Amino acid sequence: MVKLNSIKLNEKFSLIKDLWTPYVIGELNGQYIKISKVKGEFVWHNHENEDEMFMVVKGELSILIKKDKKIEIIVIKENEIFIVEKGTEHKPIANDECWIMLFEPIETKHTGEVDSELTNNELQRL
Repeated sequence: MVKLNSIKLNEKFSLIKDLWTPYVIGELNGQYIKISKVKGEFVWHNHENEDEMFMVVKGELSILIKKDKKIEIIVIKENEIFIVEKGTEHKPIANDECWIMLFEPIETKHTGEVDSELTNNELQRL
């Protein structure tokens, strides 16, 4: 018999020590469900073929979006989501520690085609 358990987000977040490192907590229809703690600035990047959904579990996240040679700022508060459309250059920023959940296709690269000291291509499961 398969043992069924709910995923306790607070427990999973308590295991995270590194900022900007996504951890896989589940899979759903070819998508990873990832969580991460973030603070400070990430890198400008895009995902050419995949949309990316951000959900703020705790705190507040700003996402800078480059659109028509202008930069728009989207602010996502606790219990809100924002979907970055594929091909959109974006840069997440959190002034204080923020807990986020990401929904994205399994093949999505952490920083798209940008290589940075924050790039993490070795996903771990919690």
